[in-house]
Amino acid sequence: MDTLKVRDTKDVEEVVRAAIAGEQPLEIIGHGTKRGIGHPMVTNAVLDVSALNAVTSYEPNELIITVQTGAPLGDVQSLIDSKNQQFAFEPMDTSALTGVPGNGTIGGMIGSGLAGPRRIKAGGARDHLLGAHAVSGFGDSFKTGGKVVKNVTGYDLCKLLTGSWGTLAVMTEVTLKVMPKPESERTLRLADLDDLTANRAMTTALGSPFDVSGAAHLPNSAFRPATGALAHVASPGRAVTLLRLEGIAASVVDRATSLGKTLAPFGSVEMLEDAASATLWNAIRDVEPFAANRALGAWPVWRIVCPPASGGALGQALARETGGDVIYDWGGGLIWAALPPKPDAQAAMVRQRVEAAGGHASLIRASEQIRQNVDVFHPQPEGIAALSERVRHSFDPKIILNRGRMVRVSAT
Repeated sequence: MDTLKVRDTKDVEEVVRAAIAGEQPLEIIGHGTKRGIGHPMVTNAVLDVSALNAVTSYEPNELIITVQTGAPLGDVQSLIDSKNQQFAFEPMDTSALTGVPGNGTIGGMIGSGLAGPRRIKAGGARDHLLGAHAVSGFGDSFKTGGKVVKNVTGYDLCKLLTGSWGTLAVMTEVTLKVMPKPESERTLRLADLDDLTANRAMTTALGSPFDVSGAAHLPNSAFRPATGALAHVASPGRAVTLLRLEGIAASVVDRATSLGKTLAPFGSVEMLEDAASATLWNAIRDVEPFAANRALGAWPVWRIVCPPASGGALGQALARETGGDVIYDWGGGLIWAALPPKPDAQAAMVRQRVEAAGGHASLIRASEQIRQNVDVFHPQPEGIAALSERVRHSFDPKIILNRGRMVRVSAT
């Protein structure tokens, strides 16, 4: 398979137009760290955008950065961190979970749209994408959005590009909103709650006036044993429920004290501060207990989004019926489920349970053979699937870009 490294937007246009003329599909990559997520693609060549790696402009006072999509995410995060700023949606680093080193590119961050624990407060990746330059499946460049936060010109195509996994267009440059890093943070820790009780505790915290920015629960089965950043907050056989508060130091201390009193009916509360808290939430963001080099590394992993109130019962049922492990984030609205290996990754049972709870499930980690035979992304209802197909054809009528990644197609 040929790898075509582009140098600029004009190169991207030429490669896409040549692929259209020859009706030869392209796989779009930056660093390739997420190639194992989605269906194995039916492609004849790789379009490599990693050389599009410049920071076009950064205006810390305006809280805006414009960067080419091949730029390494880690480098960009280091740059904005030097100005005490961050991407507030906490983009996930998939390397631990998938076992592929490196945390990818800005384009991969937007294309996957995988947000971390602060999603419940700050929104997702699409809420922080202000504008984009891209090349469609027609081989034409287009621009969407702008470089200001309040921009309502034209259609908001940024929302479509986020989470499209490269199936609509080849993004070449994006403008993103950045936010100041909090001065301080505290994490409240409750021990030994069962899943349903933990769900109620998280709901109580999120419904309080104390501005919780993270709410996660790790059942005792998720530790085999606890290692890394989680080792100091959990041990085998003990569940932990974690609630994060961020902001000005004096405010955080006051809110943490008040939230601790509110949660007193659920048990005694312990406190983690600043660096220890930040390290902990990075581990939750990256699903560290299910890392590829740990005990559950060979197990398929599902990412399930559901109504938070349904999370505890759904996760508990999945763990009980399969013998698997689950981790709750977003106050129960996001469930990571590592399930014992089976030829179909237990897809039929998972999706039946998830749909009954009003949610959807994506298979984030599985072997290539399983991903060839199982719907990786949750099947859409007929009407929505038809609409999605019309949208895709309006961007890429020949299905040139990342063919088969989101919807299985035959190789012929």
